[in-house]
Amino acid sequence: MKREAYLKWDDYFMSVALLSGMRSKDPSTQVGACIVNSSNVIESIGYNGLPKGCSDDEFPWEREGETLDTKYLYVVHAELNAILNAKGKDLSGCIIYVALFPCNECAKAIIQSGIKEVVYLSDKYADTDSVKASKKMFSATGVKLRQLTPREKNIHLSLDIENI
Repeated sequence: MKREAYLKWDDYFMSVALLSGMRSKDPSTQVGACIVNSSNVIESIGYNGLPKGCSDDEFPWEREGETLDTKYLYVVHAELNAILNAKGKDLSGCIIYVALFPCNECAKAIIQSGIKEVVYLSDKYADTDSVKASKKMFSATGVKLRQLTPREKNIHLSLDIENI
């Protein structure tokens, strides 16, 4: 008899996105993304961080202050990182799993790459112009939006091979 308590696809891919976000050096926001094709194969992952070659110790991580002294002009968001990490793969028809609803800049990249569905956990910035613009563009281009209610609230990972 097969095991019954396995992860469903949505929980699995969102977990990969959340695990990817744990790579972020951002002290206030750790977002991950996972792009999946129609065969449930992961095409790419990403997390919010600085571009390659920009030192995590030399660029700012602050949320407030003079614009050039905050993270906002420097950090690549998880969604864009995942798209760029795909290195030109055809992402048409794919689904992107992301912890936080995409900003307008990421929405443009998602649309341009051909991704057809965004599955997200949190929409805590729904009242911002950036997210309103995202939703308007997604609606205009037919990108499906789905807020995930995970079946599993906690997924425990152990690096202890004795427990495998």
